[in-house]
Amino acid sequence: MKANVLAMRAILEVRPDAIFIQSESSEYFHADSPEAVGRAERFNSERFLSLDLNYGHDVDAHTYRYLLENGMTAEEYSFFLESHLRRHCVMGTDYYQTNEHRVWADGTTSGSGEVFGYHEITRQYFNRYRLPVMHTETNISEGPNGDEAVYWLWKEWANVLRIRNDGIPIVGFTWYSLTDQVDWDSALRGNNGRINPLGLYDLDRNPRAVGRAFKALIANWNKLLATQSVCLALPVFLPSQQDDAIVRAQQDYARSLLSVDRVAEGWTEPLAAPQKAVEPDAPG
Repeated sequence: MKANVLAMRAILEVRPDAIFIQSESSEYFHADSPEAVGRAERFNSERFLSLDLNYGHDVDAHTYRYLLENGMTAEEYSFFLESHLRRHCVMGTDYYQTNEHRVWADGTTSGSGEVFGYHEITRQYFNRYRLPVMHTETNISEGPNGDEAVYWLWKEWANVLRIRNDGIPIVGFTWYSLTDQVDWDSALRGNNGRINPLGLYDLDRNPRAVGRAFKALIANWNKLLATQSVCLALPVFLPSQQDDAIVRAQQDYARSLLSVDRVAEGWTEPLAAPQKAVEPDAPG
């Protein structure tokens, strides 16, 4: 996690207008019984830990003790709290049917399947961090009927629209992945060569049913969402545009904000100045 923060700092030295999208699994733990409530609450607190550190969000006392007992120092914890990089971030949230869990009285867990769904869980994450959101990963197999993935896509899209209608700034929706995966079912622990048919396209670049459904979804919703998305457009420019006046102005403004952050954090290294492009000599 510290490497992630240091990488963002290094990138901002060169591109002060950079925007980072961290993709993280959005989880929820359901207590099976009154005896499991305490453990479920602890798990639901700890599910935020990676994003808490990444965004500099102060954790509760139990989680802080957990960090110290597992090797983190107070100085390392302060490093995360003082990073102040969240202004450059879009919160990426992944959701699969395995993201919700049932907690038993003895502390063990098992999959619960979809109970709350993406909308409710993402609302909890947004209320904690107040950052723009992107639905960064989801998928499911085509199933025995061949249409399960298409239905799952529609359902996740319905959740995205519900989030948007509730006023949460959601800026993107992605199916994972573009093509089928190999050995994803074993987390790449072995070179088994097993194809997981979960992509929008198969490995021969033929669209699957869910790929055709995704294309139709974009075509059907494109005009409506475009009229509502101006304020949520991400100001990302290509390297070939770096000498454009509007890009220079935006980078200078972003650099001034970063300089304020650096002073607040006590950084001593000078902020790199923008490099002016070298103009080629005119032909003689």
